[in-house]
Amino acid sequence: MSLTPKPCAHLQAVGDLKQPRAHACDECVKTGSRWVHLRTCQTCGTTLCCDSSPNQHASKHARTMDHPVVISAEPGERWLWCYPDEQFARY
Repeated sequence: MSLTPKPCAHLQAVGDLKQPRAHACDECVKTGSRWVHLRTCQTCGTTLCCDSSPNQHASKHARTMDHPVVISAEPGERWLWCYPDEQFARY
């Protein structure tokens, strides 16, 4: 018996991972804002700030653009997150 749930369809659909192009939130750079941690969208490749950041650009992007999965863009972290299904997976 497995205690780990089967990954959601969004996580299963991710192919080659889109890695961050820079260690910066694309939207915060435009406005001169600060961020805490970064996430890279696996649909379009943009890197945006996490929900601990003041502007929460990554989750806003996921909702408005219907881009469900991000990876952590933090050095040494190797995980994915699906916003609609609130599911986490390591890679």
